[in-house]
Amino acid sequence: MVQLQQYEVVIQSVAQRARNYYELTKPKIVSLLVFTALSATFVATRVLRLPFSPVQWILAGIAITAGCAGCDVLTSYIDRDIDAVMLRTRHRPLPSGRIIARNGLLFGLTLVTISLALSAAFNILSFVWMALGVIDNVVVYSMLLKRRTWLNILLGGFSGGLPVMFGWSVVTTGPVGSFSLLAVAMAGLVFLWIPVHIWFLAVSYRTDYERVGVPMLPVVIGKESALRVIMLASIILFPFSIAVWSLGRFSLVYGAIALATGIANLVGSAVVLYRPTETNAWRMFKLSSPYLFLLFLGMIVDAALH
Repeated sequence: MVQLQQYEVVIQSVAQRARNYYELTKPKIVSLLVFTALSATFVATRVLRLPFSPVQWILAGIAITAGCAGCDVLTSYIDRDIDAVMLRTRHRPLPSGRIIARNGLLFGLTLVTISLALSAAFNILSFVWMALGVIDNVVVYSMLLKRRTWLNILLGGFSGGLPVMFGWSVVTTGPVGSFSLLAVAMAGLVFLWIPVHIWFLAVSYRTDYERVGVPMLPVVIGKESALRVIMLASIILFPFSIAVWSLGRFSLVYGAIALATGIANLVGSAVVLYRPTETNAWRMFKLSSPYLFLLFLGMIVDAALH
């Protein structure tokens, strides 16, 4: 009986440790970026009419998941000092002490190494997109810009679109691989979406960012001015999503989704602009993820039907 209880304690301890490492990867962020990448993979197979085996799908999925998760782990390692101070992040695995910093670093480096190795197995461009994503997210954004300038999310946001470029290039043939204007437009859609998404979060937690000296846009220019910039970014994002419809020669399926969700995003952004509360900004932050998801889901459905 005692041995059984000890065994259960060990199992619970291992399960809790696994949950801690899973949480460290920021799975909600990872899942959305992986979805955009594999959406690009599916669209590429339909547009280019190239075969893509189940094994290739699995390897591509592991590569992009490990890459995105590894970047999140490494940025969490870099930001562990300010995460310990911010109310929103102080309970994360590293600042709370549930994972030792060194172990978190090794975990992140291992994931990134796996991702780069698998990416190289496809073609040169796939490796390049993955490597650039790691460099932009970890080095450019987290290490160099995040604590220095409000441009952090703009210059560091390129990494958000690179999973799409990776997802497209893994389908292409030859040792180098290739990409298309449609792939660039799809990646650009994510790049333009990121500031809207993150700045709504920054409006909601402006005091938190101010406390740790991170110059997010609302901290630098104030809440009301930041919301006007977000409104402008949403206005730019909307026609860009329609441009993707034209470039991809999608049908009314994607077109209708882009139109409906784009208008909803514009209306939501306008509501927050005229009712600038932290609660409203938080709601738009939460709603912006389904907006991007629906756009890429629309591309999948449209490509599958044609």
